Amino acid sequence: MAQQASPQLLGTEKISTLLLRYAIPAIIAMMASSLYNLTDSIFIGHGVGAMALTGLGITMPLMNLGAAFGSLVGIGASTQLSIKMGQNDRQSALAILGNVILLNSMIGLGYTLLCLPFLDPILYFFGATENSIGYARSYMLIILCGNIVTHVYLGLNDMLRASGYPGKAMAIMLTAVCLNAVLNGIFIFVLGWGIAGSAWATVIAQCVAMGLELKHFLNPKSFIHFSRGAIRLKRSIVRGILSIGMAPFLMYVCSSVIVILINKSLLQYGGDLYIGAYSNVNRIAMLFVMIVMGLNQGMQPIVGYNFGARKIDRVTRTLKYVVCCAVSVTTTGFIVCQLFPENITMLFTDDPDLIAISSHGLRIVLAMFPFVGFQMVTSNFFQSIGMAPKAIFLSLTRQLIFLVPFLLILPGFFGSNGVWMSMPMADTAATTLAAILLWKQFRKFRRMQAQPLSNNP
Repeated sequence: MAQQASPQLLGTEKISTLLLRYAIPAIIAMMASSLYNLTDSIFIGHGVGAMALTGLGITMPLMNLGAAFGSLVGIGASTQLSIKMGQNDRQSALAILGNVILLNSMIGLGYTLLCLPFLDPILYFFGATENSIGYARSYMLIILCGNIVTHVYLGLNDMLRASGYPGKAMAIMLTAVCLNAVLNGIFIFVLGWGIAGSAWATVIAQCVAMGLELKHFLNPKSFIHFSRGAIRLKRSIVRGILSIGMAPFLMYVCSSVIVILINKSLLQYGGDLYIGAYSNVNRIAMLFVMIVMGLNQGMQPIVGYNFGARKIDRVTRTLKYVVCCAVSVTTTGFIVCQLFPENITMLFTDDPDLIAISSHGLRIVLAMFPFVGFQMVTSNFFQSIGMAPKAIFLSLTRQLIFLVPFLLILPGFFGSNGVWMSMPMADTAATTLAAILLWKQFRKFRRMQAQPLSNNP
C-alpha cells in the first residue's frame, strides 16, 4: 500500500486500484474509530457493570453533538481540499489546512466551555436517572476536558487522508485504538478507576495520535503542510468548509436528537436497562456503518477530484463500485446479527436481562439493514461533489422527516417494540427517496457528458 498517492493519479489511475488505496485505509481507520466505543463498552460492561453501560448510553447524544462539530470542519475541509487539488490550486489547499486547525480549536474549546457548567441538567434531559447519572457524569467530565484534542485529532486525520496519505491516517488511528485498549485494561482492572478510567484512556490515546499528525504537517516535505501566513481564517475558505460540512453536521445533530427521543421512549416503556441495550445495539450496528463510512471516505477524494476535473464517467463508475461494496457490507451485518444476536451482545455484558433485551432489539433494528448501505453512499456522494443542499436533505430525511414521526407514534401502540420498529421503517423510506434523487442526478450527468462545456452541475 502506497504511503503517499500523487493527487494527479486520482484522475488517471484505474478506479478499482484507487478505491483499494484510499478506501481500505479509511475503512480500517473508521473501524478503529468504532472500536473506541466497542472497547469502552466491553471494558465498562465487564469491569464496572450493566448500569455503567446505561450511563455510557446516556452520554451518546452529547458525544454525537461533539462529533457533529468535528465533522462540520473535517469533512467539509477534506472535500474542499480534494476539489482544489483536482483544480491544481495548491495555494488554497495549504490555506484550508491552516483553517482546519483554527476552526477545530475554536469549536472544540467553545463546546467544552458551553457544556461543562450545565452537564448534570443536560444528562438528565438526555434520559439519566439517579441510577445512571453518576456514571454518565464521571465519563463526560473527562471527555469534555479533552474535547479540543479530539476535534483537532479527527480534523487532521481527515486532511491526512484527503492530501494523499491514507496509509498514514490509518496507522495513526490504529495506534490510538491500540493504546486506548491497553490503557482501558490498566485503568479499569488494575487501578480500579471505574468508568472514568475508560474516559482517561480515550483522551490520552487521542493526545498521542494528534502529536503524530502535527509532526507530519509540520514537515515541509509533506505534500500539504503548515506554511507561513496560511494559519489564519479566510472568509471564503471558512464559508466553503461550513457549507459542505453542513450535511454531516446536521446528520450528527439529528442523530443526537434521535438518541434523546429513543432513550426517553425506552426509559418510559422499558426502564434503565433498555437504554443500556440500545447503547449495545447502536455500537454493534455502528461497526458495520463505520465500514460504509470508510468506503465513503475512500470515495470522496476520487469523486471530488474527478468532478472538479469534469471527468464524469470516472465519477459514475466510482459511485457504482462503492454502492455494491456498501450494500454487501450492510447485508453481511444483517445476516450475522439475525443469526447470532445473543452471542454478539454477550461481548458487552454478563447480565442475562440486558443480553435478552439487547438481542431482541438488535434483530428488529437491523431488519432492513441491507438498504442502509445504499442510502449512506448516496448522501455522501452528493456531499463529495459539493452539492451540499441535496446531501443535507438526504441526511435530514432519515433522521427527522421519517424517524421522528415513527418514534412519536409507534411506541404508543407497541411499547418498546415500537421504538425498535421505527428504525427499520425509517431506513426503508429514506432509501426510496435517495434512489429517486440519485436517478435524477444520473440523468444530469448524461447531459453533462453530451455537452460538457455548456452545462453546469
